[in-house]
Formats: sequence, C-alpha cells, structure tokens
Amino acid sequence: MSGKFKRYTITSALPYANGPIHIGHLAGVYVPADIYARYLRMKGEDVLFIGGSDEHGVPITIKARKEGVSPQDIVDRYHGIIKRSFEDFGISFDVYSRTSAPIHHETASDFFEKLYEGGKFIVKTNEQYFDEENHQFLADRYITGTCPHCGFEKAYGDQCENCGTSLSPMELIGPKSALSGNVPVLKETKHWYLPLGQYEKWLTEWILKGHKEDWKPNVYGQVKSWVDQGLKARAVTRDLDWGVRVPVDDADGKVLYVWFDAPIGYISASKEWAQKTGNDWEKYWKDEESKLVHFIGKDNIVFHCIIFPVMLKAEGSYIMPDNVPANEFLNLENDKISTSRNWAVWLHEYMEDFPGKQDVLRYVLTANAPETKDNDFTWKDFQARNNNELLAIFGNFVNRTLVLTQKYFDGIVPDADTFDEEAKTVFEEMAAFPQKISSSIERYRFREALSELMNLARLGNKYLTDKEPWKVFKTNPDKVKEILNVSLQIVANLSVISVPFLPFTARKLQDMINLKGLKWADAGRSNLLKAGRQINKVEFLFEKIEDKAMEEQVRKLLDTKKENEKNVAAKESIKFDDFMKMDIRTGTILEAEKVEKTKKLLKLKIDTGIDQRTVVSGIAEYYEAADIIGKKVCVLVNLAPRKLRGIESQGMILMAEDTDGKLCFVSPSEDVANGSKVK
Repeated sequence: MSGKFKRYTITSALPYANGPIHIGHLAGVYVPADIYARYLRMKGEDVLFIGGSDEHGVPITIKARKEGVSPQDIVDRYHGIIKRSFEDFGISFDVYSRTSAPIHHETASDFFEKLYEGGKFIVKTNEQYFDEENHQFLADRYITGTCPHCGFEKAYGDQCENCGTSLSPMELIGPKSALSGNVPVLKETKHWYLPLGQYEKWLTEWILKGHKEDWKPNVYGQVKSWVDQGLKARAVTRDLDWGVRVPVDDADGKVLYVWFDAPIGYISASKEWAQKTGNDWEKYWKDEESKLVHFIGKDNIVFHCIIFPVMLKAEGSYIMPDNVPANEFLNLENDKISTSRNWAVWLHEYMEDFPGKQDVLRYVLTANAPETKDNDFTWKDFQARNNNELLAIFGNFVNRTLVLTQKYFDGIVPDADTFDEEAKTVFEEMAAFPQKISSSIERYRFREALSELMNLARLGNKYLTDKEPWKVFKTNPDKVKEILNVSLQIVANLSVISVPFLPFTARKLQDMINLKGLKWADAGRSNLLKAGRQINKVEFLFEKIEDKAMEEQVRKLLDTKKENEKNVAAKESIKFDDFMKMDIRTGTILEAEKVEKTKKLLKLKIDTGIDQRTVVSGIAEYYEAADIIGKKVCVLVNLAPRKLRGIESQGMILMAEDTDGKLCFVSPSEDVANGSKVK
C-alpha cells in the first residue's frame, strides 16, 4: 500500500438523522472504517476520514409527520444524538457534517448544475403515484406494497428490506400510500434522469474487469448482476418539499433525490473541513494519487458502486473509489435489527449501561463482524468474549507482567544481559505480527487482523505461564529479569498494534508503561521498553462482566418484544364485498423446488381442485422443499398472476407469521377435498 498513494479519503455511510445509532450500523460501517483510518494514521499516512448525517431522506419526513413537528426539528434532534454518540464511542472522524448545512446545499446544487449544463441528464414526463387525499406525489418510501421477488408485504417503493432487492414503485404488488393508506393514482410529472445505461461499457471496464480480484465477492457480485441486467435511467429529482431544491427554473416543488444528494455530502463535508483547517479539499477528491474508499452496508452497494461513480464520471473531475468494502447485516439475538420495532442495541444507551467499555463493544463487533455473511450479536457472546478473551488473555497477561515488574523490580524495566533461544524465538514470532495485521487490514479483513492481535497476547500469556518467574525468582533473579523483559516487550507491542482496534485500552496501557508517541513502524521491535524505564501505577484493563448485567440487557429486549406483540394492530377495515372477492381454496403441494440464486423462494406445484398451478412462495428459510410435498394448504386462487424471478406465480398460499417472524402453514385441520372453498 505504502508509496502508491499520497493520501487517503475514507467515507462512511451517512446515517439517516431519524433515529440513533445502533450496533448494526457500528458493525457494518463505522468500526471497520475507524480501524482502517486509525491504522493509516499510525503509519504516518495523510488521511481524511469523513462522516455526517443524511438529513433529507423520506424516512425523516415520515417521522416528522407522525410526531407533528418539522423535518428540521427531527434532524436537529438526532444529528446531535448521533454526533455525540460517535464522539463518546471514539469514532475518529476528521469531520462530521450534515446535509442540511448551507455548504452542502450549495455543493449539491452546483454539482447538479454542472451536469445539467453539460447535457448529462435526460428529462422525462411520466406517470407517478399520487395521493389524492393529501394532494401530493409519493416518493418511493411513501409507497408500500408486496415485494414481487420474495412476497414480503411491507416492501417500500425503492427497496425490499426483507430480501434487499432494489425496486421501483411500479413493481410493487398492491401499492398503497404511506400517508393515507389509500390506493394511489397515477399522475403525470416531470423529472430529470441520469442515463446509467450510457455508462455500462465504462462500468464493465472499470469494475467488472478492473476490480474482479480485489473487491469483495458480495460487492462485485451485486454490481455484476445489475450491469448484466442492463442499467436504466434513474431519476435524480423528486416531488417533495424537504431537501435540496432543484436549481433550474421549471422545477418548482422538486428536490434532489436523496441518493443523488447524500453522497455529495462526502464532498461538502470535505469542503467544510478544509474551510476550518485551511487544507485543500480538492486534492483528496481529484488527485489520482489519492485513494478513495467507501465503507458502507450491503444495502448501499448499488448507490456507491454504480450511481455515485456515474455521477462522478459525468462531472468529469473526480477520482473513482478504489474499493467499497461493504459488510453484510448484523442480527440481534437471532432476529433482524429493526428500528421500527425498537429491536436494537442503541449506542447511546450502551454507553450509559456500560460506561468506559467502548473497546469491549468494538472488540465484539469486530470479532463477530458480518464481513462475508450476516452474523448474530448475542449478549451471551458479548459476555464470553469480554471475560474469556479480553480479560482472561489480553488483560491477564498485561496485569501479571506489570504486577510482577512492580513486585520484583519496583516497577523498573529490568535489564537483561542475554536472551536464551526460547526468548529469541518469541521475539522472532513477535516481530512478524505487525506485517500480518497490516496485510489483513489492507485487504479489509478486520476480523482476521483482530485475531492476530489476540494471538500476540496469547503468545505472551503462554510464555509467561511456561517460564513461571514467581518460582524462578528465589533461585535465579537474573533469569527473571530476562523473562520479564521479554514479557514487557510484548506488552509494549500490544500497546502499539492495539491502537486501531482498542484505542481506549491502548491509551490506558501506554500510560501505565510510560510509553507514548510510537508509530506502526515501531511495532515488532524487541526493545520498545528500554531498561530502567519506570512503570506507572498498574490498573486493570478489563473487568469481568457478571451474569446480572447480561440478564438485564436480555430482559430489556424481552420487554421490547412483549410491547411489540401488544401493539400489533389489526389492519384497516374492509367491506364485506371486498372479502367476498377473494377465492380461497384448499389444495395439496405436489412438487416443490428451490428457486435458483434466491434464499427465500420455493417454486410449488399445487393441486387446487380446479387445476394444477405454479405458485412461488417466500418460505425457503423455514421449510425444505422435500418436506412439504403432500402438505395441505390454503391458496388464494384468484390473485392476478405475477412474475417472481422470471417464474409466473398463479396465486398465493396463506401463511401465519408468529411473533418471531417465522412463517407457518395455514392448513385445514380435517382432510377436505382439494378445491374446497375457505369461507
């Protein structure tokens, strides 16, 4: 890495300012980004680490509407909470900005105008959904319906949060307005579009040929899938009254689409930082010797790997991202994190419940990071990793070494005249760790890097335990000088290489051993602590976390689940005539098979008594295909056919969803003939 780039521009996804930060955000984006930034700074690199609040998303206007306040009230509240949470947790942004700032509105407007004046947009007048009761065009997030890919009934008009597929409102089955609950009508409106299809050849060369080997498979695969399907023009404006106004004459009542607006926030934040520090922001964005890296979650891959790069390419003066190391999702206690259900561990609440334990959470989220697949956070694992790893391995080794140094040598680093072969072997092994960790970090394998950090602590622990200086001191105190000198050098090295991962712990440890100002290049040396240096007061780095604390956290989650169960309200009333339009029949599953390249879909052949038909159902996570052949089911047979992943589905089987989100068959309790009507 060194030598190729003069500087590093690191962006982290801008969180929506409609709620606090939770552990899913941290594991997916902010902890890995912070590790990377801290590591590069320790190497002496020129780093600009950018963060900020995304304050123009439709979720913000929805929340404001529900609370009866202005969108500005919402973003002011949550921007403050988010910014403080990041500061308290130690995310080392060089700048944390916001998209409601004047500098952002100016930057985003200028960016749009340059593309507009350069003829980079196409203008289309087409039909979009309109809520007649509220006299308002509906942005994507104001439209809900059934996902055509997985059958999830609460998909948004831009994305299904169940299967992660990007959507357009026209693809939704049974669309409804999130404002009124009414079925929206189609009405003509004019918008500006970015013609992504014109950039397919360039994207193929840049990503599919240029980054096949160095981008993560989940990122490369998703981009390839989009490009292979053919890219369509995407609107960059919306009919809304909250956001950056479209800066052209005939665009009254329109703002920039949030996914055009938000990534420009990285640039406007850089400008804000430059104004405050006197730096030149352009060299971080327009110099080919700068490396641009986007840290995001997997739901933002398309926007950061296709849409934003096309925007930058169309503008013409910006560098392209060198890498986009997107993570998968983190679940909580075997359930999806959900802000709407309050099923989350909120960062600001964690800081209140576990003061001074920022590094414990950083460690757990890194050790269990969803780098290649969705992972699960549990409080049991949190406790075990603290007690059995941080405390029992890292903390135990450091504490024993420093306490023995105080006991035998009054806290002064002993001078060792010679080192035996075992000590030399330990030094050789220790010297290899910085490069191992560097290699992992530079390939965005932070779990692997953290594991190597702990392996150095394990090396020290084993060495100290095997040498038993507490037994040797009576007969050979000079040998104990050697043993503790070796152990102290390992402690010193831990204090250096732990900085990116455990910054609070590293600072505390460096204070104890009276060692500061070291860089990454110093790591691996066997003489970091010079003989004669005075060790300061010894304190515990980590504390045992008791069962009671974990029981309290689990209880909070269970209370949340119970509250959610109480608050499950019935849907709005329908007329008897509407119900009578549904033709529900009993049937038998004759055949079942997994739909290729999907996690949730099964293709079923069902005897409905009136015919044998194909139904695609999103139940593959709960049932194996072979296990449900012969199963009696209830089928809505007069549902209009719909293509799901290229297969025409001719109906829908009825399923019950329990409080844990598991789907269960709704089946007749008695053996009734296929085709019997359900009334």
